[in-house]
Amino acid sequence: MDLKKRAEELHHIPEPHYNCAQATFIPFAEEQGMDHHTMYQVAAQFGSGMRRGSVCGAVTGGLMALGLRGADTHTAAEFQRLFKERAGALDCAQLLQNAKETGEDRKAHCDRMVLTAVELVEELTTGKN
Repeated sequence: MDLKKRAEELHHIPEPHYNCAQATFIPFAEEQGMDHHTMYQVAAQFGSGMRRGSVCGAVTGGLMALGLRGADTHTAAEFQRLFKERAGALDCAQLLQNAKETGEDRKAHCDRMVLTAVELVEELTTGKN
């Protein structure tokens, strides 16, 4: 399964809406044979920075995906370090502010965050799942 393609596909479905956490996490859950609807519900409250501009949903979805793949705490810390290095921040509010300052459309920005998170999970866990 092309996880990045699946994440992008989910993030573009208008109804029901898939937030960044869901779009990042669900492809990995599906890969493990987990129930799609249940995983949709599990990740539902992690979008928009846990609904308050805190940690980006793509980051929390990526951390959940790392857990599914059996990653250790060192790998989770490395994921966060690399995400921040590539995206500029970990918190949704700051990421959106950065995007606004550069003129990046919100949807394009969030798509990029989801793809960045999926890519990092794959990079960090290749051969570990």
